[in-house]
Amino acid sequence: MSVPGAGASPVSWPINVSVLPNKGRDETITADAAQLEALAAAHDLLAADSFEATIHVRRWQRDGVRLTGRVRARVTQECVVSLEPVVETVKAEIDAVYVPEGSPLQRRMEPGEGGDLIIDAEGPDLPEPFEPPMLDIGAVAEEFFALALDPYPRAPGVAAPAESVAEPAEERENPFAALKALREKGDG
Repeated sequence: MSVPGAGASPVSWPINVSVLPNKGRDETITADAAQLEALAAAHDLLAADSFEATIHVRRWQRDGVRLTGRVRARVTQECVVSLEPVVETVKAEIDAVYVPEGSPLQRRMEPGEGGDLIIDAEGPDLPEPFEPPMLDIGAVAEEFFALALDPYPRAPGVAAPAESVAEPAEERENPFAALKALREKGDG
């Protein structure tokens, strides 16, 4: 994941993380009509009816920032089979860590010379870099929203088109069986 610069996201919400209180702070992002229209266009949706993110922003280690929260949106996509509109509620949990570019925390996560970096697919994501003091938490929320969108929405009751599937090899007729039969006839 990468954090776009402030203003690049339709739901941009830059905050100054250098002035975070010790306990962190809660932010709520609610998209207005213009932002919803831009969000729909950015993600190739028929419509975005609502978008709300609640994010707790707090310090992580010395210079880092941890974001936790959730995104909830209501969108309309096009069914991949029937092209009918499909209304969907998108829910995503946010859990991300950001560190200043060039931070020792970021370098500690990179592999050393000849060393391998082992990443657990089920484990937490590695910290992402950002340019302090501003962090666009709206762009972060939008990324989690985009990852939660159904890539192949289907209208209720619509089945996938039947694909022609080749018969298994043992059930198919051997194309050389007829030649073999003619050869055996000729020998006999």
